[in-house]
Amino acid sequence: MRYDLNLLPVFVALMEERSVTRAAARLGMTQPSMSNALARLRLMLKDQLFVRERYGVQPTPIALELAPVIADALALLDDAVLGQQDFDPATAERLFTIAPNGYVEAAIMPALAARFAEVAPRIRLRLAPYGNDLVETGVVSGTTAMVLGRITDPPDNLVVQHLMDDGFDCVVRADHPEIGARITRKQFETMRHVNVIPPGRMRAGLFQALAKQSLRREVALSVTNFLAVAEMVAVTDHIGTLPRLICRRLVKDPRVRVLPAPVDLGSFPVEMAWHVRYRHDPAHRWLRGMVADTIASIASPP
Repeated sequence: MRYDLNLLPVFVALMEERSVTRAAARLGMTQPSMSNALARLRLMLKDQLFVRERYGVQPTPIALELAPVIADALALLDDAVLGQQDFDPATAERLFTIAPNGYVEAAIMPALAARFAEVAPRIRLRLAPYGNDLVETGVVSGTTAMVLGRITDPPDNLVVQHLMDDGFDCVVRADHPEIGARITRKQFETMRHVNVIPPGRMRAGLFQALAKQSLRREVALSVTNFLAVAEMVAVTDHIGTLPRLICRRLVKDPRVRVLPAPVDLGSFPVEMAWHVRYRHDPAHRWLRGMVADTIASIASPP
């Protein structure tokens, strides 16, 4: 029997999204086109495959049985095709979609963008948001090249590589009237804090570290990105707790001072995850190497 291989990514998207609308959006298709593809899938595989329910679609037992087989088949096909292709970053024209969490976007992506401009000027980067849901980033289906941040409970079709660990320091305004060469525990607990929301995985890391040390804080102001913390601290008597890589950039800002936290707040990992189908893709191997080398260079002590 002859199979239409173009329909297999449609099957994977429907399996992961459990919604015709979301699957169509992820593959860049219209909803009627996705419905038509689903009809052809049902005819080809001789099963209903996905049954409509109130909030989307649910796979049939046969669809659940076929899912790992189809995913493995696509991975093998990618290995065979992509592994034969040459890749020259100096001349290649390609778009990579990367999903970094807020910390990675602020602390690491500028250095990576500079490296790309130097050695791969025709390659374009597109950053997609990465909060708490790996599926929503597109990495689980392979439509996104990789996610960067703290990876929790990855599915079996993702490869996860640890890149570095970072810790936390505190930031206050340079002429703060009450803070000297260090911040005491009492000062930390009585001062008003600037917090970052939505924090995604970072929320668990910092909040759990504070709870472990029984360290209280009063949040006076919440912002949506890490670099905004310094702007708020610079014009108030508030305090911020930020990852050290971001604090390293703030050392050059004359408006603020970076000081150690009053207690050890531990560390959090930075990891990279990508779909197993890209393991032999020369372009993706180059991308992974660039990301790992860039992070290693900026994570080294100054």
